[in-house]
Amino acid sequence: MAKRILITGAAGFLASHLCDRFIKEGYEVIGMDNLITGNLKNIEHLFKLPNFEFYHHDVTTFVHVPGKLDYILHFASPASPIDYLKIPIQTLKVGSLGTLHLLGLAKEKKARILIASTSEVYGDPQVHPQNEEYYGNVSSTGPRGVYDEAKRFQESLTMAYHRFHGLETRIARIFNTYGPRMRLNDGRVIPAFIGQALRGEDLTVFGDGNQTRSFCYVDDQVEGIYRLLLSDYSEPVNIGNPEEITIKDFAEEIIKLTGTNQKIVYKELPKDDPMQRQPDITRAKQVLGWEPKISRSEGMKITYDYFKNLSKEELKKSEHKDFSKHIRR
Repeated sequence: MAKRILITGAAGFLASHLCDRFIKEGYEVIGMDNLITGNLKNIEHLFKLPNFEFYHHDVTTFVHVPGKLDYILHFASPASPIDYLKIPIQTLKVGSLGTLHLLGLAKEKKARILIASTSEVYGDPQVHPQNEEYYGNVSSTGPRGVYDEAKRFQESLTMAYHRFHGLETRIARIFNTYGPRMRLNDGRVIPAFIGQALRGEDLTVFGDGNQTRSFCYVDDQVEGIYRLLLSDYSEPVNIGNPEEITIKDFAEEIIKLTGTNQKIVYKELPKDDPMQRQPDITRAKQVLGWEPKISRSEGMKITYDYFKNLSKEELKKSEHKDFSKHIRR
């Protein structure tokens, strides 16, 4: 009998790729999303499949899924600064109440649950690269605290259920991930730069551009999460690409990739924006036998081609398409 998995945030960028992976592996997949930031176009190709169903639902209210569940992936959360600064209360609620409800469901169903945490638990780090033993440098009252602290609380609650109830839990600390299905207007570095290049605008770099990021292609990220879910390891695991680059140098790469002649313009650095971000993936290598395989040049070409081929007409059409017959509420 096929294993059955619930994936929250299923219409989002990363979780939609996870839906694809588990369908490919022969699982029965239940997608769940309240569509605050998700887009049903990301999973519309799955609606015709007998082993996929979708619930339009907000996990902060309650969560009920009839029948057995073997696994749960909790990916329901705004993940870009534009989103979580616009909807801060919902961000805090999905990290706290949503996580509580899904841990309760996992306990009821005797299911293994993987929580999508983030490199943002490290805040503006004073340790570089960041390993899982580092406690972080986070402002609980700053504007980014609604996301950072929601994820930190999420990890604490997950470990409490693991230790007190013996629940099988996994925690993935996800670093910057990119690829097809990202939103051009979600405020993250890659879609922001590509969107500006496609519109013929100058590329905006905040601060002096010497802050660093490390970008992991989505297929590599999915493979790491898949291996972590099926592993026997319950402590947090960094999943990301350790190849570090400054934002200024990355902007130059985008200009070269797109063949445009835009300039780089500099604006004030947002409050609490981390200056360094690079994962130490020693634990992932040792525990999961995982490390990223896809180079940034290869992944960025695929990503740019995706955005370049996404015409305004297609975007408008996708926003108004009627998916109601496929949705369970």
